[in-house]
This record gives sequence, C-alpha cells and structure tokens, in this order.
Amino acid sequence: MAGGHRVLGVVGAVFIVAMGAACGGSGAPSPTRSQVTHTPLPTHTSPAVSAHSMAQLRSTRLQAVIPVGGAPDAPDWQAEGFGAVWVANSAKSAVQRIDPATNRVTAVVPIGAQPCDGLATGFGSVWAVDCTGKLLRIDPRAGRVIKRISVTAESDEGLIAAGEGGVWILSSLNSDHDALIRIDPATNKVGARVLVPVGSTAAAVGFGSVWVTTAGGSSVERVDPSTGKVAATIRVHAAPRFLATGEGAVWVLNQSDGSVSRIDPHTSQVTATIPVNVPGEGGCIAAGEGGVWVTMPGTPVSRIDPLSNTVTEQFTGVGGDCISTGFHSIWLSNHELGNVWRLSPH
Repeated sequence: MAGGHRVLGVVGAVFIVAMGAACGGSGAPSPTRSQVTHTPLPTHTSPAVSAHSMAQLRSTRLQAVIPVGGAPDAPDWQAEGFGAVWVANSAKSAVQRIDPATNRVTAVVPIGAQPCDGLATGFGSVWAVDCTGKLLRIDPRAGRVIKRISVTAESDEGLIAAGEGGVWILSSLNSDHDALIRIDPATNKVGARVLVPVGSTAAAVGFGSVWVTTAGGSSVERVDPSTGKVAATIRVHAAPRFLATGEGAVWVLNQSDGSVSRIDPHTSQVTATIPVNVPGEGGCIAAGEGGVWVTMPGTPVSRIDPLSNTVTEQFTGVGGDCISTGFHSIWLSNHELGNVWRLSPH
C-alpha cells in the first residue's frame, strides 16, 4: 500500500485488503483474555514456485485495465461495496468509484487531503482517513463527504474496518498504549476505546471479532467488540502490518520476512506460516474468490491456496501495491502505472 512518499516505522513488507481485503466468516465464540499463544510457530514449507512475468499475468488473468491517474504514487487502497470498487488516489486527494459493469471510473470524490490508512465500506457509507487525521464519511450515492470526524490516526500505513457494531481505527494514546477506537455510525462519535500495544496500525473485522496487528512488535490482538477488551494476543512473525479475513481464516502479512501467518478464528492459534518471500516496503493482502492474494511492488501477485497453505502462483515485474476481491474478480492497484487491473481469480 505504501508508495515511496510514506515513511514506515518498521522494516519489511506491507492489502489488502486492504481494507479492501475480503471479510467474512461467522461469529465464533470469542476466547478469554488468558488464551495467549506461546507455542513455537508452525512453518508450512511450500513447494518451489517458479516466478512468472507480468506479461504472463496479463495474458492469463487480465480482464480489464482501468486508468485512474496519479502515477507513480497512486492508486492505493481499495474497498468493495454499494455496487462498486472504491480506490484511494493520493495524487488526486480523492476517492474514486469504479463501476464493475463498465470497468470505468464513474465518480471522483474530492476529500481535500491525501488519503491514509485504507478504505472501508459499511453502514451505508464509504469510510476513508485523510493524512490530517480525520475519518471521512462518504455518501456513495451522492459521491461526496458528508462528515469529517477527528480521530488522530496512528499512522499513514494502516487499515480501518467497518462492521461488528462500528467503524474501527487505530489512534495514538500515550507512550504505553495505542487505542482501537470505535466510531458509532449512528452518531459519528467515539463510542469506545480499547487499549492495544504501541505500534498497532491495522484493523480488520471478521468471525465476530476485530483483529489488530502490532507492526511495532510480533503480535495480533483479537478484540471482542461486545466487551471492548482484548480477548487474545496471538504471536506471529515480526512486524505484522496488513491482514485480511476470509477463506476460513485470518491472514497476516509479516513485514520482516514476507511470510503470511494463518490464524484459526475458532482457537486463536497460528496454524501455518507460509513463506511467500515478499519482504519489502509496500504491498497488501486480501482473501476471497477461492484464494489468498498478496501483492508487493516487484512481486505484484502471489496466490496462496487456502486448502493446502501453499503458494501456487507468483508473478514478478513492475506493478502492484494494493489488492482486493469482489465482483468475481481480483483488483490490483498499480501505483507505478497509475491504473487498476481487474484479474480473473481462476
């Protein structure tokens, strides 16, 4: 997700999911606070996967190329909802609407500042964060910002989430803790604050919980939205930042080594760590359409099979930065090219 203009506070690789990452699953019972993983992390050894070129990706999966402008630093974050794909464009200080029926940009919503911290859809709105620290509520039908909420976002390299009773965003609190803030969509005001570790940057909803990565450490916090407390702390590889829920699990992209940790939402345990080998600054992860999708500049698309926990395809070349799923397709933001690719998942 990061372009070259952003400064990361940790080393390593950054989707999905973006918030554009697919979210799904049913509400499994939340674990108690005492359920903390201390066991060695299982590493799944993937068979050797030959790297394919972007030309091969174009020839085998490409369905449409959608120009959005703003290269080399945009487009970026994505989210699906209200019959459209929404894309953050920092170069234009706007959120753009892509119509999947025509593969064209049909609306541009000026937000007055560069977008930061991802996009989310829910509660009748598209939600974005600008780099001045405000949460923006966008009316998807009118195509305009209808509310600006001061939240003081934690970083410009995170994710916000919508669901499980609110819109969730990470915010700086003090030297000991950050805060996961819940915005009540009925009032547009802060409804709750949950203490989380310093260095927490991204949130995702799914399986009845809110999941928070601590990019400054090596953990994922599972938050029970009904109690507003951390229900489990799950150890993963160093510097986890972006994550996605779907395909039966929570998937975490670890920046330190470019691996992906699979978390079982029923047990809050890491059941596999998959060596995708995409460390670096930038990227995203998404889950949906029968796969888990990782993007990183230089390695725009890697596909993980959620049934075998192995990397089945990997493409290298210029492109990538954010990825999401929806409308029976994979959507890839290419911030060096100023466009979005629509890809077939099969």
